Order: sequence, then structure tokens, then C-alpha cells
Amino acid sequence: MKKYYARALFFVIVIMLLFGCATPQVQPTKSLFSSSQLQSNQYQPKVDNFVVILDTSSSMSDEYSGFSKFKIAKDYLNALNQTLPELEYNGALRTFGNIASVPDKSTLLVYGPTRYSTKGFELALNGVKGPSGDNSIPLAKALAATGKDLNATQGTTAIIIVSDGRDIDQMTVKTIQNLKDQLGDRVCIYPIRIGDDPSAAKQMERIAATGSCGFPVVVKNYKTSYSMGDLVEDIFLAKIQKRASKPVPVANPVDSDGDGVTDDRDQCPNTPIGATVDARGCWSFEAVMLFDFDRSEIKSEAHPMLNETSDILKMNPEINVKIDGHTDNIGTSMYNMKLSERRANAVMEYFVSKGVDAKRLTIKGFGLTSPAASNDTKKGRAKNRRVELTIVK
Repeated sequence: MKKYYARALFFVIVIMLLFGCATPQVQPTKSLFSSSQLQSNQYQPKVDNFVVILDTSSSMSDEYSGFSKFKIAKDYLNALNQTLPELEYNGALRTFGNIASVPDKSTLLVYGPTRYSTKGFELALNGVKGPSGDNSIPLAKALAATGKDLNATQGTTAIIIVSDGRDIDQMTVKTIQNLKDQLGDRVCIYPIRIGDDPSAAKQMERIAATGSCGFPVVVKNYKTSYSMGDLVEDIFLAKIQKRASKPVPVANPVDSDGDGVTDDRDQCPNTPIGATVDARGCWSFEAVMLFDFDRSEIKSEAHPMLNETSDILKMNPEINVKIDGHTDNIGTSMYNMKLSERRANAVMEYFVSKGVDAKRLTIKGFGLTSPAASNDTKKGRAKNRRVELTIVK
């Protein structure tokens, strides 16, 4: 009898082992994107509110780079959420394309608007199931609903659209324009595109252009933690400026270059006589606005001041100058670096057209890295869209 029970127990153990080996082990799915660690005590909010609009229509089930577009979108937003510091802004998450046959389900508000928390946004995002709808639900419907979500909010808002850009129609552009009419400069649009469809890329760029102060993003450009941190900074955050140490008083301060800024405060010495300088003593064009937002074409009202500068350069042929281009902080660091170079080049070409020898001129773009004023106000951002001249030997 004992042998019978021992043999039965042996067979039970063997069967359990076989089934255990046959059962696949569930491995946690690794995220496709890395988050970045941004220290909250180094930043202050650049926006008061943000809304993420996530596409859950059927085309998001299509494969891209080995994964469904929907998985890529959710992983991307999870990395963004882990990167974003918990500061004083309100957050919201809305989906569109859920169930086309049920009107009140075609776009759903699944989070907020409420004071943002990493955990709250994560729970809402991970609870989004899909894609479950079809492509007949326009993004315009979600944008119109977002306008209503924002009715009770105050301050600036970033609207982040994560989609493959398929089936975006004219109504979408019109709805964004309505949002701009409703909220003005208080709202900026950031379309984030999943996929390589050329027509979708054009549509997403058009959305950003209609929103005027946002910029389009291609997800594959943000696979590293550095780039994710860069994106979060560009949309949400402003660096806290460290307070400058109090200058040591100088007895009988001297103004060696005669520009009206004494040597103890002059950050750009040896400017030529007649040059227009700013409060730092740097050869700048602060009195006029050289460029419109996101433009490198010189405004006509800046021509008289540039003509004066051309005359100064021709009267001082021994002077060589570096033309430094700058931008405000709206847009990515990479985009603004190129824009600042174009601005510097436009000023150089203007001087050359007025008879200044091109061999005396060089250009350098600084992008958004060296603001002359705070980027927290419209006036400050306008001042930062500038060009400065630096004398070089």
C-alpha cells in the first residue's frame, strides 16, 4: 500500500513539473523610452495647465518599428510623465476615437483637469484601453471638448496631441483656430506624431503652425533620456535663475569705451563710438524688434538702425565682428539653434549689401541658451529674439 501511495505521489510531482515548464513565464514588458531625472527645485512652471490628447482610433493598432503605434504612444507618455516634475500645474488626459457608434464615448476625459500628480496621471493613462474605435472620429471633436475643459482654467496651457496623424481634416485646423480665438496666446499646441506617413507629417506641422507657439515632434527623435528631458523643459519648464551676487562698489567708476555703461558693469568692453548698447554695455539692437516669432526675416522698421551700424563698421575698417543670433525659449533647443543661425546670417547679409566686407563678419547661433530677458512674459520673449555684435580680433 505504501508503495502504491509513493508511486502516485511521484506521478503527481512529475505532472506538476511538466505543466510548470510548459507554462510560459510572464515577463514585464520593458518600456521603449527612458525617462530623465529633472530636479524640481531647479525649475518653475512655464505653463499653468496642460492637456494630453491621445489617439485611440483603429489606425493606432498598426505596427510601426515592431510595435503597435498605440503601445509606442503609451510608453512615450509614461516616460514623459516620469520625467515631468510635480510642480504647480493642472493636468488632463483626453482620448478620441474610442467608440464611433456611441457619440458620448467618441472622446473621453479620463483624467483632470486637476492638480497634476505623477501617480494620478499614470493610473489614468494605464487604464486607457485600445485602440478600440475607428478612424471616423475626428481629432476636432476632442479639441472642441478640450476647449470646454479649459473654460474654467486660468493662465497658459499646453495641448499635447499624440497621434499617427491619420484622417486629420480641415475641421481640425478650424477648431484649433477657434481655440486660439478663445484663449489667444494662452494656449500652445504640440502635435507628437507616431509613424512615417508623409501626408500625416504635413498635417501635424500644419496643426503646430495654426497653434503658432507650439512645435511638431516626431517620437523617434526622443528615444534617449536626455531628449525626453529636453522636450519636457521646452514645453513645461523654465530654469530658476540664480540670484547674481551683489557687485562690489567701485570708487569713481570709469567708462573706457564711452558707451554710457561704466567698466564695472560693462560686459562688452571696447564697443565703437556711436554703437547702440543695452544695459549690459553690449552692442545690441534692443530699441527695435528685429524679428517676428519663428522668423529670420528682418523687419523693415529695423533697417534704419542696421544702416547706422553699417556706417559705423565702414568708418572703423579695423573692426571685425561676430554676429550672435538668439531666440526665445519656445520650441526645441535644436530647432532654435538653427533659427538663431539663420537670424545671424540675415543680419550679415544685410551688412554686406550695404558695403561691409564679408571677410570682417562671422556668425554664431546661441539658440535659447543666452536670454537677455525673462522668457516668462511676451515682452521678454520678444527681447530675446535678437542679434548682438561682438568685436573679435
